[in-house]
Amino acid sequence: MECEMPRVNSNTEEMKRYFEEAKTIAVIGASPDPSKASHRVAKYLKEAGYKMIPVYPKEETILGEKVYRSLAEIEEPVDMVVVFRKPAALGTIADAVIARGDVKTYWTQLGLVNNDAAQKVKDAGINVVQNYCAMVEHKELMR
Repeated sequence: MECEMPRVNSNTEEMKRYFEEAKTIAVIGASPDPSKASHRVAKYLKEAGYKMIPVYPKEETILGEKVYRSLAEIEEPVDMVVVFRKPAALGTIADAVIARGDVKTYWTQLGLVNNDAAQKVKDAGINVVQNYCAMVEHKELMR
């Protein structure tokens, strides 16, 4: 699948507001492997003061936090979801984000674009960021 251009996206002022309003961030695809981008971003978000909740199919803890197998299993409110999964998985993840009813921002990492999934999330009243690194943007906008 060739890389789509994001048709549904936020601008930097909106991204800054999303970070300011978020307290809890679920990282879907957070890896226990420190060499992986998803691990580094999850670690950064935790160190930046967010409650970081890893969502991963294996492991009991990542970065000292309890690992959940799915977004639906998380019992506390989630403000933002940062996604490290293949574009084909984003439709299912978008449905899970909408089903929760408490997520304010759906954020796909650099290289991840699925305009149909993003439009569905936006139509549900949820902020959308596609194809941006949450760590890079946070450093740029919040420091």
